[in-house]
Amino acid sequence: MNASEAIKQRHSVRRFLEKTVSHGQVLELLDIARHAPSGANTQPWQVAVLTGARKQALAEQIVDAFDTGQTDTPDYEYYPTVWQEPYLSRRRACGLQLYQSLGITRQDKTAQKAQWAANYRAFDAPVMLIFWMEGIMQTGSFMDFGMFLQSLMISAVETGLASCPQAALAEYPNIIRPALDLPEDALILCGMALGYEDTTAPVNQYRTAREAVDTFTHFYD
Repeated sequence: MNASEAIKQRHSVRRFLEKTVSHGQVLELLDIARHAPSGANTQPWQVAVLTGARKQALAEQIVDAFDTGQTDTPDYEYYPTVWQEPYLSRRRACGLQLYQSLGITRQDKTAQKAQWAANYRAFDAPVMLIFWMEGIMQTGSFMDFGMFLQSLMISAVETGLASCPQAALAEYPNIIRPALDLPEDALILCGMALGYEDTTAPVNQYRTAREAVDTFTHFYD
């Protein structure tokens, strides 16, 4: 598989097989991803790898908080505070595809809430990754981290694994930091579910649309 094939095949997987992913497999992916570029070679990425009982314990803490209506303040704003076009339509289309694949209607708020809670369990994947960086790092390091994450996800495709990057796993930083014994000023950026895709699951069948190149490219000759 070449790089372009892996990039096109990558998609967000939300149903995984009950098949173990070893520490060695995760280390192999991270060993590749660490070659991602970063400004002044700062390499700001820090990664927590959770499996087994530790993954279960953190997931239960966050799900309990969510179920009881507890909220937290994420370490940064991921989405616009005011949505406008074309981003609003893209967001709605993405959500509609997800819920339709699961047979969840707009009126079924209970099922919607249950599906959202699955985010905090990393969709029951065998591996949950939490990505963070030290509090002294600034906005440029977010770009560095994005390149690291893409490198990791493409490497996962190449090795037969699947992933789902998850902004939702950064919604409760004040649960995550003490649970993982991270510094108080650690910036929790996102999480990721990692495992083997259940290719028979309807939720893994749909693909979100991508805009044509000429809609976002501007040549200046």
